[in-house]
Amino acid sequence: MLDITSLVRVHVEALIAEQHDMGVCDAIEEIERTAVPHNITQQNAALPATSRPDLGICRARRGLSAMSAPHLPKVAGIEPALPAPAHTTDPRATPASAESASETTADDPSGAADLSTVDRIAAVQDRLAGWISDLSTLHDLTEQLVRTRTLEDALRELLRAGAFLVGARRGLVVLAPQDGLGPETTVGLGLGHAEIGHIETVPRRALSYARILDGLPEPGAGDDAEARTEIAEPDIPGEKDLDPRLREVAARLGYAASYAVPLTAGPVGRLGAAVWLYDEPAEPGDRRRHLVGLYRAHAAEHLARLLELHRSRQAARTLREELLPSRLPRIPGVRLAVRHAAGPRGGGDWYDALPLPDGALGLAVGSVTGSGPSAVAAMGRLRASLRAYAVMEGEDPVAVLSDLELLMRLTEPARSATALFAFTEPEPGASGGPGGPPMPAGIGGPGPRKMVLAGAGHCPPLVLGDLRAEFVETSLSAPLGMLACWEAPSVEIEPACGETVLLYSDGLLHRTGEPMDRAFARLHSAAAGVPRASRHDPEAVVDHIVRTMLPQGLDDPASEEDVVLLAAYFEE
Repeated sequence: MLDITSLVRVHVEALIAEQHDMGVCDAIEEIERTAVPHNITQQNAALPATSRPDLGICRARRGLSAMSAPHLPKVAGIEPALPAPAHTTDPRATPASAESASETTADDPSGAADLSTVDRIAAVQDRLAGWISDLSTLHDLTEQLVRTRTLEDALRELLRAGAFLVGARRGLVVLAPQDGLGPETTVGLGLGHAEIGHIETVPRRALSYARILDGLPEPGAGDDAEARTEIAEPDIPGEKDLDPRLREVAARLGYAASYAVPLTAGPVGRLGAAVWLYDEPAEPGDRRRHLVGLYRAHAAEHLARLLELHRSRQAARTLREELLPSRLPRIPGVRLAVRHAAGPRGGGDWYDALPLPDGALGLAVGSVTGSGPSAVAAMGRLRASLRAYAVMEGEDPVAVLSDLELLMRLTEPARSATALFAFTEPEPGASGGPGGPPMPAGIGGPGPRKMVLAGAGHCPPLVLGDLRAEFVETSLSAPLGMLACWEAPSVEIEPACGETVLLYSDGLLHRTGEPMDRAFARLHSAAAGVPRASRHDPEAVVDHIVRTMLPQGLDDPASEEDVVLLAAYFEE
């Protein structure tokens, strides 16, 4: 607040005109010399400049006028030129006298002489205080908006802040980018899914926000662009030209007025539209419209940035999902289940389950160093190469990983990866499978299936059954790309019927936030704690382990680790 003597008051419009020429302080000093009584002027002149609150600051600021502009500072990128708030009228004046004074001031500048100088300076102070209050409000609201990190959170914050600015209680925002690339969604404030559904039953031509999205002008708007972009319906029950279905839905939901505005920003163009609903017939005034216009201009730019970020993440997620199996194969005698989640930046953890000739099954999990699109692309190349090698020589997992090591050294020398490949022989007695031992008369059923596996710097599998829950002892080996020549002996296991083999990535262990030895112990405890009734269902097994290991869930935005958990249950 400016420190202005209470004995001086000027006309508001005169002060604003003087402000553009010499600044607020100079205008006050000029009017003081002409309007203040002579004896007061002499008393002030007798004081030193540093002790005069009306001139000391002004003269000091006038000395800096060459370096600073006389206008109010900008706050958070918002222009300070706001309309005068409603509380600028002299509180001592009666309504009739205040209205008369405002009309005289607006129509005849010479009428300023009818107001005392003190009243005019107080009006200026009130107006400046209103400007500062509005700017502070916009600053706080935009600061809360820029803290949002997701598109949905930003839409909800936009609705909340807009409802505060226009004086409404409920509303909804429809996101429908003009370029047609999506996403399209509707978010409500104080409205549930059922209530939004009721609103959407209104014919599209009767909905104000739908007319904005479709670019339809208001009836009788002419060439007024503002009338095409902001649509106010101040009295829905009393307006005869509105659609009957709109009045019916408004009565059912309990709102009587609406105010809709577009959201437009940047190269995307129109992002969507927002509409706020009033419980009683109402319409925002010019000051509220101006404030919400400034806010939504900033909000639309923020939404445009989040929209581009959302699209980029969605594209990376789609690419990653397309590089992984779209569905798990069906192999006689084996049931598969998998849980996979990628970090927010996209990582290189992957899995595969591919049917091999003669009814055999190949299972693989792996992880590529790094994150982001480059890691996703490297993961896709690595998985495709392993599939080719597995089809050609899958019976020997060591040969598969040796070929993969050679390929990585030749094509991607700056990258390393871990991998584990397991070859499961066909079911005994199946076509192409090994012949099982002769069974006694009256006894049949599948026998154990041999699994041969080899790992390159990857975590050992875990076998879970009714009688055991233990890690498979694999030979130690460096990751792919870390040695000039990779070769480690393979390991053979025979999972019994009714047992489950779990393959996983190290991200499952890292997400626990514990040291690796404790993370392994926690995984073992989670597997051993699977209820016996659920051990014959691989879906239930992986769900139990994920809930136990990761209470925060797979889609934890606070973690950047990928997670892969692949379960193979051998049927009885």
